[in-house]
Amino acid sequence: MKKTTDEIRKIFLKFFKEKKHIIVPGSSLVSSDDSSLLFTNSGMNQFKNLFLKKDPNFKYTRIATVQNCLRTGGKHNDFENVGYTFKHHTFFEMLGNFSFGDYFKEEAITYAWEFLTSREWLNLPKKKLWITVYDNDLESHNIWEKNTDVEKEKIIKIGDEKNCKYTSDNFWQMGNTGPCGPSTEIFYDKGRRFFGNPPGKNANNGERFVEIWNIVFMQFNKIDNNNMTKLQTPSVDTGMGLERISGIIQKVNSNYDIDIFQPLIKLIVKISDVTNINYKHVYVIADHIRSSAFIISENIIPSNEKHGYVLRRIIRRAIRHGHYIGIKNLFLHKLIPALIQSMGENAHILQKKQKYIETILKLEEEKFTNTLEIGLKLLNIEIKKLKNNVLNGKIIFDLYDTYGFPPDLTIDICREKNIIVNLEEFKKKTENRKKEAKNKKFYKTNNFNTEILNTYDIPSNFVGYTEKQTESHISKIIYENNFNTIIKKNEFGIIILKNTPFYAELGGQIGDIGFIENNHGTFEVHDTQKFHKTIGHIGKVISGHLKVGNKVIAKINYIRRFLIQSNHTATHLLHSTLRQVLGNHIFQKGSYITDRFLRFDFSHQKFITRDDLQKIENIVNMKISQNILIKTNIMKLEEAKKKNIIALFHKKYDEIVRVLSINNFSIELCGGTHAKRTGDLGLFKITNERSISSGIRRIEATTGQIALYNIHKNEKKLQEISEILKTKNTNIVDSIKVLILNNKKLKQKINKINEKETCRIVDKISKNFVLIKNTKVVIKSFNNHDLKFLRSIIDKIKIKLKSAIIILVNMLKDHANIIIGVTPNISKKISAKNLLNALLKNLDGKGGGKTSIAEGGINKLTCLSKELINIKNWINYHL
Repeated sequence: MKKTTDEIRKIFLKFFKEKKHIIVPGSSLVSSDDSSLLFTNSGMNQFKNLFLKKDPNFKYTRIATVQNCLRTGGKHNDFENVGYTFKHHTFFEMLGNFSFGDYFKEEAITYAWEFLTSREWLNLPKKKLWITVYDNDLESHNIWEKNTDVEKEKIIKIGDEKNCKYTSDNFWQMGNTGPCGPSTEIFYDKGRRFFGNPPGKNANNGERFVEIWNIVFMQFNKIDNNNMTKLQTPSVDTGMGLERISGIIQKVNSNYDIDIFQPLIKLIVKISDVTNINYKHVYVIADHIRSSAFIISENIIPSNEKHGYVLRRIIRRAIRHGHYIGIKNLFLHKLIPALIQSMGENAHILQKKQKYIETILKLEEEKFTNTLEIGLKLLNIEIKKLKNNVLNGKIIFDLYDTYGFPPDLTIDICREKNIIVNLEEFKKKTENRKKEAKNKKFYKTNNFNTEILNTYDIPSNFVGYTEKQTESHISKIIYENNFNTIIKKNEFGIIILKNTPFYAELGGQIGDIGFIENNHGTFEVHDTQKFHKTIGHIGKVISGHLKVGNKVIAKINYIRRFLIQSNHTATHLLHSTLRQVLGNHIFQKGSYITDRFLRFDFSHQKFITRDDLQKIENIVNMKISQNILIKTNIMKLEEAKKKNIIALFHKKYDEIVRVLSINNFSIELCGGTHAKRTGDLGLFKITNERSISSGIRRIEATTGQIALYNIHKNEKKLQEISEILKTKNTNIVDSIKVLILNNKKLKQKINKINEKETCRIVDKISKNFVLIKNTKVVIKSFNNHDLKFLRSIIDKIKIKLKSAIIILVNMLKDHANIIIGVTPNISKKISAKNLLNALLKNLDGKGGGKTSIAEGGINKLTCLSKELINIKNWINYHL
């Protein structure tokens, strides 16, 4: 009986548990500890610091994991291969065993061979296995020969490329420098019915020989391209794709034929026009729905940057492949139940957030469907025009820039049709657009910049959590974009202090203002910004002068700081309240905290009712009235993660973090400044709530005296409205409803009058046509009319005359609008758009439209009468 994927996963962990490995859960799919990675792409990601020896107190030396991985970019990018090979996925599970200074090559190789070939475990045929080793790694080669019964001729040495050191496929490197070492890989021969050569010099990308296990021996530290030193504690890092090994154990042709894909693939085929389940478009959808669901489960939503952009790209590619196989309706969200059914022990991650995942997928698909249809139609038109089978990069750029059609979809479609894409031209157009919109990377104020600080790192010690003012010394002065020893009256610059109570803008909280002074001079701080570890006080000397090395008093504007930190504490109360009222899917997506107001962005798909907003306000104000003591603790980031403390874990944090606690109601990571007690906030009032992008909403609010001022302001407006309406405050709503109803009745009367007037005008115009080759042509001028009114006239004339060309000119003060309508039977000969272009040609006008109707505008009024006569000749010629 064939082993299921779920069983293989369990067998792997059981084997290594018996080998005295500690079973550790896989880390989040969203990489938090490595800024070079958006998503976790291998089992070793969560242990990277151990290989670098940054955590010598880690207590385990033997570990085994099953890690969810995503490969859609960078060094490991399988995005383009999905659907075109049987063995690649964007999302997959990585089985891994690790040794940190414990066992090394002999045990790692022996364990792998035993697990794969022994009857007790996977029982693979030994004759089917091939091994590759690094050419210079004789130790691994000898272990394979002596410790296993693999056939000797199937142990292949892989050397460096073009005699360049450490460039072999069997030499693994974490980066240009750092831990690295030789690897040995295990391949499985699927038999002659598949195309492909054994691994080695003549290897190719066929499906016959499949790499199933990669074992890396971390034994060196790379200093540069020519220098290596031995690591004091060599380690082992291995990875085996669960889907690949399952395909081999289950003896199927493709990874997509294994048990965990089948419910999904059968459902895709059922809702599509295809009958063949072994179809690349079906494979792409099956792969991409897995990736999308697991990314969304990490509280990532589609957007145009970073993680959200990768998600959007995957979803849209899946939609396009669905469209290709005849799925015209929204379908991705309908696949989630089948996906959950097939994922075995890994399904619990998705089950917790099933409805949320389905909602996000449905919204993104609704948003993209129209874009897809327009883009495909326009792309197909361009493809039909091709003469040399090369698509110009300008077309890719225009489709994206004008219609929002993703470049990777254009490239993907061209690839399927064997069309060459001019990517250089596309990149050139993209770069030019970026240059036009590019913001300068350095902060500017009062005609000076801080670019110089990007090349220096001058540590500043922040003491503002406890101090409003402090004695300090001036470390550096920047004046006129250079370091200077002195800054004088009326000069703008930046002062850097050894110790400072000024909070630099960070985490959404704006920077402090205040003064830096001594007996010789006073510097007014207009803003505080952080550049790496340097806190820069940006401002102007308002009296005397200050010098580098001077002893000074630095004091913040504490009234302003008090208001800022009250608003910052309010965002924490708001965040927790949102999760309590709307659900645990709520996560912070951004914030901006000033002394006047707070702004909080969060993930949520639905409109928030007035009742819910009032409930949110009430809960926050209740917590304020309880006057809760606000506590801060310092702890390790890893400890905070284990305790599931709320944070943006795809952001970069220091190893030591501050945790803000408001009883058990709100516990979050935060480096900002806060009130001492919730009672300091006084009052909380929401001033605005709205959607700012797909799946992201924003709440703006105020606290304290400003909140009270806003309430009084609104009460005053309410009183003014009641006086205008001559009614009491309590009757305002009823009075407004009566006004709206009366206004509606008046509009209906006006519309009836307008309708009669329109019919009268249409009757009159319809009689005044000229015949050009038996076609009725109506040309009429109006003065200062509404365009909507003129469009309705064109529609009515079309119905009345049934076959006609209508040109209406609307004369305004210094320009004119032109609307052209053409009935369907004539539009085959003359389109409204072409007729408009012909009329505008000599009038310096602009416009556009379709075959049936087109609109434009002109400024050259003196030539209009002449061109209206000439256009009759143009019509005569083209009819």
